Amino acid sequence: MNLWKDFSNGLIKENPTFRLVLGTCPTLALTTAVFNGIGMGIAATAVLIGSNLIISLIKKIVPNEVRIPIYIVVIATFTTIVQMLIQAFSPALDKSLGIYIPLIVVNCIIIARAEAFAAKNPVINSVMDGLGMGLGFTAALTIISAVREILGAGTFLGMPLFGESFEPVLMMILPPGGFLVYGLSIAAFNKITSPRKS
Repeated sequence: MNLWKDFSNGLIKENPTFRLVLGTCPTLALTTAVFNGIGMGIAATAVLIGSNLIISLIKKIVPNEVRIPIYIVVIATFTTIVQMLIQAFSPALDKSLGIYIPLIVVNCIIIARAEAFAAKNPVINSVMDGLGMGLGFTAALTIISAVREILGAGTFLGMPLFGESFEPVLMMILPPGGFLVYGLSIAAFNKITSPRKS
């Protein structure tokens, strides 16, 4: 039961994008296409799981004074591994995500989970927390990028959805569209998932 709670927290109750409003930079910058959103989400999930695992394992031997630098080294190691895998197996995704892959190292979602959860909980719980947070982040990026890509380009995963007469709403793939869709997504998510008051 406790493992389910740790996993499901990241999906709804503590969704990093819609509830905690963390990781805003990649959320706004990369969600112009679903391909980018899913790719970034999977990369961040892999780093979250790996770093939570290692940080939970070493938490008792890490001196309190140097814990943050050590966490960053662990996160940077997993980020480098993920980046190399993406470069090897999906050069198009690597090119599309660009600088945002190395910036996973300083993504506040990952550092926050290392400090707030992995450093205080058992290994399995920390892995489940990383998986839940990562999937919550991936779902949020996918939802936002789907809206932006469909309205801004008339496509989904690059496939055309409408006929030639479709006029894309250019603003949706520009920064103002990102802020608009992000804000409306947060409002809708909180409306749907908040407990109803009687």
